[in-house]
Amino acid sequence: MKFGVVVFPGSNCDQDCVYVLREVLGQPVVTLWHEETTLKGCDAIVLPGGFSYGDYLRTGAIARFSPIMHAVSRFARDGGFVIGICNGFQILLEAGLLPGAMLRNTGLKFICRFVTLRVERTDTPFTNRFQPGQVVRMPIAHNEGRYTADANTLRDVREQVAFRYCDEDGRLVDSANPNGSTDFIAGITNRAGNVLGLMPHPERAAEPALGSSDGRLIFESMLEALVASGAH
Repeated sequence: MKFGVVVFPGSNCDQDCVYVLREVLGQPVVTLWHEETTLKGCDAIVLPGGFSYGDYLRTGAIARFSPIMHAVSRFARDGGFVIGICNGFQILLEAGLLPGAMLRNTGLKFICRFVTLRVERTDTPFTNRFQPGQVVRMPIAHNEGRYTADANTLRDVREQVAFRYCDEDGRLVDSANPNGSTDFIAGITNRAGNVLGLMPHPERAAEPALGSSDGRLIFESMLEALVASGAH
């Protein structure tokens, strides 16, 4: 299986993702510069965290027009596995590959710390290694991570929620919602389930030395799904 990690001007978590995929999972991985027009035969794509184009217009708003995103959009619409982490999630929203939008955190401050999440779905290529309702730990690092959507969109999105912010007992309480996201949403998929947007950083929680290895299960889930799909 060959993974591709897209690099935009301002990406700062691309090498973290490359490390996890190559050194922790032992998989081939290439970086894809934002000016590329093809995905070089990759079987799965990662849009990493960072501050693409400095977030000067709106998070992800400029990156969505990068040449590489035309290829990513085609790949996703053809059923390819795409995960967008933090800024990558924001880019997927701006590109229309996921529904909804991101607003500034309710406290209007950048937040960087571990949070607890409840796994809501285990039937996706990104969550098949988890247990339903499992509580996991991953770090967040964002200023605009408050997920929102209009009422009509939210009715559909509730069936696509993969992760919600929760307390250590799995309860959805306001004190465990770090950015004020609507319905405690931390990660969603598209309707087909092959695209995931996630605000917490699984690549920063892929080894015990980092304080948690829960994030590794997301990448292992992708690998398992690729094997099942017949990818080489």
